[in-house]
Amino acid sequence: MQNTKHEIGSSFRKTNGRLTNSQLHELEGFGGRINKVGVNFAVCDADGELVLLCDGGKFKSDKKSIIDNCLSILERDIKGHQSSTVDSRFLTTLLKQGSQAVGVALIDLGGPAPIATRQKDLALLADCDADTGSIGAGCPTTADNANRDTQQDIRNTLFSEMLGFLSEHFRTEVEAEEQIEVVGTELARVYEELVLLYKLSTNMRVTEPDANFLQMACDSLTDIVSVEGIAILLEKTIDDEKQLVVAAGSGLIDIDDRMAAVLHSLLAEEINSGKEALLDSEVDSPFKHDWPNNIRNIIAVPLCGKDKAESHHDNTPKAQNDNRIIGIMVAINRIDKQDFDSTDAKLFNSVANGCAVFIENGRLFNDLKTLFIGSLKALTRSIDAKDPYTRGHSERVAFISRWIAERIAEQEPVEEEQIHRIYLAGLLHDIGKIGIDEVVLRKKGKLTEGEIECIRKHPSIGAGILREINQMHDIVPGVLCHHERVDGKGYPGGLVGEQIPLIGKIVGLADGFDAMTSKRTYRNARTVEQALAEIKKGLGTQFDEKVGTVFLNSDVYQLWDIIVQNGPDFTGIYGSSNFSEYGTAAVGTLIR
Repeated sequence: MQNTKHEIGSSFRKTNGRLTNSQLHELEGFGGRINKVGVNFAVCDADGELVLLCDGGKFKSDKKSIIDNCLSILERDIKGHQSSTVDSRFLTTLLKQGSQAVGVALIDLGGPAPIATRQKDLALLADCDADTGSIGAGCPTTADNANRDTQQDIRNTLFSEMLGFLSEHFRTEVEAEEQIEVVGTELARVYEELVLLYKLSTNMRVTEPDANFLQMACDSLTDIVSVEGIAILLEKTIDDEKQLVVAAGSGLIDIDDRMAAVLHSLLAEEINSGKEALLDSEVDSPFKHDWPNNIRNIIAVPLCGKDKAESHHDNTPKAQNDNRIIGIMVAINRIDKQDFDSTDAKLFNSVANGCAVFIENGRLFNDLKTLFIGSLKALTRSIDAKDPYTRGHSERVAFISRWIAERIAEQEPVEEEQIHRIYLAGLLHDIGKIGIDEVVLRKKGKLTEGEIECIRKHPSIGAGILREINQMHDIVPGVLCHHERVDGKGYPGGLVGEQIPLIGKIVGLADGFDAMTSKRTYRNARTVEQALAEIKKGLGTQFDEKVGTVFLNSDVYQLWDIIVQNGPDFTGIYGSSNFSEYGTAAVGTLIR
């Protein structure tokens, strides 16, 4: 209970669950104004509890009478009777929110006339001759009484009009508050949706794995739309057959192959009929389709990709504009509403479109990476082809370099991207030989000093070629320094020890191991044991001691088995699966 002083009298105000504090404040202000004309003002809530009493200070209101009168008015409203005042001392009006009464506003007139008028009348009556009953000069006449009654009627009419205006103002204010709340809620929802879409766009990096991005989309969407379960299905080729498989999701949702196929077919029908989503529930009518018993309502929207030129026998359902459905976003059982609606459909479609763009971009990026790594390998093979004895050398050096980098990463921090760069440096280490005469490269006899100097230019030539490509800058040190020695007797720079970058030390060791174990024009291939003995012998002079020791302590024979199994072109079993995929992933490092 709160006491508030006015210029005339006082008031109390009590909060409740139906009339808001702001509404009570407005009503209290009205009561304070009419207190000045000698009447009291009260408000009861919909339960008949007195929540506001503004006392004008001229007389005291009977709270029980106020409450009884308000309850009577509320009861009449409930029964549909015309609301009218039970006690003529009170003027009342219903306070409504829509069609529902939330309270009663009441003016207590205090009697048929204001207190001052009654006191004046009593004074006049005292001048009358009680014995004779004659009326003295100051006694009120019948005309005076009639005039007073007329003024009383006018006053009551004015108060009734004021209550009418109050009721209409209250209703208007309530509607305005409701509209503000609706608009506020809608703005908050739209803001959350914009934040979600912005979050999707800022995380739309082609190097991000599909599963991570799609899971983030599911989690972010369920922060806005409360559902029992959500999933994203993507088209995959399994045993030469296209199937939809769950790629991300959360909550209680179970989609097997049969349901995935049903969703795909029904959704395609809905999209081709001009609808933006598959919506089904039993809220207003029975389900249109058969669903598992645990589903009360369901929404599904497509992830569409540009249709590619495929076989004419491809019966994959198409969406509008000949876009192919490459996936589905599906959610079941709306929690805070009876059903999914068109607003939900628009939001789900926006998120699904973002996911589809991400997937399509990712596929294009993978195609680009595959094309790029294929071009690099074709280039290095053309270089290796200049010397038939070095067939497959570049790809083997790339693989051995990666092997060494991964073994070092087991002992000290090495970023995955750096391992990728080391692999690519190994692949491209001899690219400078493109500028060396084939006659020199294929010469079987002893090279002249001039020919040796010519061959020693290939690291610098290769580095010069790669420097022209911005994305290759991190690869250049491996290409430039793979013939440097830690004792300073290498080329082209004669670098010593730590002057040689790690990438150059690793590629140099990989190049040396493959050279020793490969047949050349001037000698036969050495055995693995002989090559390892040479590396051990060269630690601290030709090879970096730490890098060399890591390589010698690794399972070199497992490495050798992989190389042998893949043959001279290094495109066998290992090369056609994991090795190819690794090369594609490594290229992604360059074009992020």
